[in-house]
Amino acid sequence: MNEKEMIGREAVAAKRKQFFYPCTQHFYRNSPQLVRGSMQHVYDENGKEYTDFFAGVSVVACGHCNPAITARTIHQLQQLQHTTTVYLTQPNVDLAERLEKVLPGDLRRTFFVNSGSEANEGALLLARLHTGRKGFIALESGLHGRTNLTMSVTGLSMWRTDKYLDEDVTFIRRPYDPELTPEQAAERSLDDLKRVLEEKGETIAALIAEPIQGNGGMIMPELSYFRSVKTLLEQYSVLLIADEIQTGFGRTGAMFAMEHFGVVPDIITMAKALGNGVPVAAFAATDEIARSLNTPSASTFGGNPVSAATALAVLDYIEAERLPERAERLGAKLKEGLKALQRRYPAHIADVRGAGLMLGAELRVSGAAESAAFTDEVLEEMKDRGYLIGKNGVGRNVLAFQPPLVIMEEDIDGLLKALDETLSHILAGTALSQEM
Repeated sequence: MNEKEMIGREAVAAKRKQFFYPCTQHFYRNSPQLVRGSMQHVYDENGKEYTDFFAGVSVVACGHCNPAITARTIHQLQQLQHTTTVYLTQPNVDLAERLEKVLPGDLRRTFFVNSGSEANEGALLLARLHTGRKGFIALESGLHGRTNLTMSVTGLSMWRTDKYLDEDVTFIRRPYDPELTPEQAAERSLDDLKRVLEEKGETIAALIAEPIQGNGGMIMPELSYFRSVKTLLEQYSVLLIADEIQTGFGRTGAMFAMEHFGVVPDIITMAKALGNGVPVAAFAATDEIARSLNTPSASTFGGNPVSAATALAVLDYIEAERLPERAERLGAKLKEGLKALQRRYPAHIADVRGAGLMLGAELRVSGAAESAAFTDEVLEEMKDRGYLIGKNGVGRNVLAFQPPLVIMEEDIDGLLKALDETLSHILAGTALSQEM
């Protein structure tokens, strides 16, 4: 789009209001119109540069418009754009073969789809087909998608918009509670799981969980949790589905976050970073489990040549640039910087948590509504200072740091300095208004 075609942020916002569904919202009071991206930076219609610490919710892990990836996308677009899976093409089989080399354990069969919701839906279907059972277990405050079944296993009330969700889902408490130690919270969650399995384990097909809850507030269990979960599930022949939509492909310091827990799930789902902005997703399983999905089926756009070629370029770049190791190193730097700010603002930063470059800082003021409003204020001012960060959590009061994994050390230094100045400025204004 050239400058003559740009209508400006106010006109874009007006058209969204006129033609989009009312559920489509944005973070800011004065939202920029983003028109260009380059690695860890995006630019608005006025040419202002923003350092992106959200990556489109963990999507552009390799950076915006990464030349090494974009060139291969364009090349494939010029060769063959689409055929569907009823024809033979090489990019998607090359991608499936490549994924087998990076997937944990003996997961090696891949079914390609378009989105994380569709990947999770497919995984849940596969679990039902393989076990012959209908029920599912899910964690409170998890998020798994917008389709009917994935919404049914979603534990965040704001995302459960369908009034007629599948009733064969049992929620257990997640392994987190600010009033408990991580070990105590994990044990409480495991107690819930034991009780559900004892009562109706023979009717349960699978438990689905995010290794780190993203929208739930960057919640990472203590490291023995999923090993205990897997042991309990195996006693009842219940499958474990790992939703790695946000956590996959290096973000947490490992290729897949379940590696931190030493657990190989029965089925794994992936999307977001795999395409670096091009729609591609998949669910993978072992030979044995995959054999249960055997009646004729297809995915019209899943694994199309352009998406597959792009994903192959992504995996090449992740390996060449050692992005998981980079995420671990730079994530440690960012986390320590956030913890330093927590020590500086102990009454307003309640917690810093997460792994790699998937971190959250929970903000706190007098009450839930006030904390959410405070978080919005921080987002707004950080945007004005040239930094885009996300927000999540049950109370929408957790700052989400999920930058492209190509972020630089100086970017982290700049963000921490800007966040310090932002908190100081907002809190000084709050104190002044209270005095008046």
